[in-house]
Amino acid sequence: MKAILRLSAALSLVACLSGTAGLWAQQKKEKALDVTGRENSPFSRNEADLPKGPAPRLNGHPDLSGYWIPSKKDKPTGNLGKDYPGYKLPFTPAGEAALKYNLEHTVDPEAVCIVGGLPRHNASGLPFQLLQGADHAVFLYWYTTYRLVPFDGRKHAEDPDPSFFGEEIGSWEGDTFVVDSSAFKEQRTWADENGNPHSDQQHVVERWTRPDIGHIHVDMTVTDPKFYTEPVHYQRTWLLGKPGDEVKEYSCAEDNVDAPHLGPGPGPIGPDGQRGYGKLAPLPPPPDKNHPAVTSIPD
Repeated sequence: MKAILRLSAALSLVACLSGTAGLWAQQKKEKALDVTGRENSPFSRNEADLPKGPAPRLNGHPDLSGYWIPSKKDKPTGNLGKDYPGYKLPFTPAGEAALKYNLEHTVDPEAVCIVGGLPRHNASGLPFQLLQGADHAVFLYWYTTYRLVPFDGRKHAEDPDPSFFGEEIGSWEGDTFVVDSSAFKEQRTWADENGNPHSDQQHVVERWTRPDIGHIHVDMTVTDPKFYTEPVHYQRTWLLGKPGDEVKEYSCAEDNVDAPHLGPGPGPIGPDGQRGYGKLAPLPPPPDKNHPAVTSIPD
């Protein structure tokens, strides 16, 4: 079945699906799901239904593998300033200017199929799947996007190519999986759902733990001296999915009839620090075959 990407300006406000309204539309069509996550949804899990017991182990470390669903306790979704008073991040003047530019001039990158990268994916309202091997871990996301993290003892390259997730190097500190990432692309991505910026000076350190079989937790520190006066701290927990839960194929750009109609910024952000629905605009007509929809942001 073709994936249907319904990305009107209003639908691009959907925070609980990490800004990708097309995924909501696709899953709603195929499984009659709603974005709040009803029972038997691959986007929802109750604490009471989780298995009990210690975390499994692999090669002497906790095995982080699993399909991980956001805990309903972590709000707001998609906001890097989740734990800050008023959700206000510690911007430098350059950071304030970058935020203003994103709000007024930049279309949500994920809405036109650009990889969210870090730190945005860690703040996402969507589940993810993690596969841990002997010396690499793979994070699989609902956009048919992945990141590969080696923990084979290698070091950062002297001059790595910038990328959306950065150059990621993993290591173990006892039972904590540490991911150190640098060399990020600038301007092409947002730091979170709400349009908060990051620069090419960004450095992200993630500390992943699995305290028991049913939970996985990340404590993330984002250092970006160009845009923030101090390191930004973010933490959250996910719940283990049901047996058989897994990410599915998803084509972001396929049938994307709305990309040319998207406006800049994340849209209104509620007092709870989270993007909301707003009114749904009518779906525009399918693109003319001689004038296909735009699927990327021009340089």
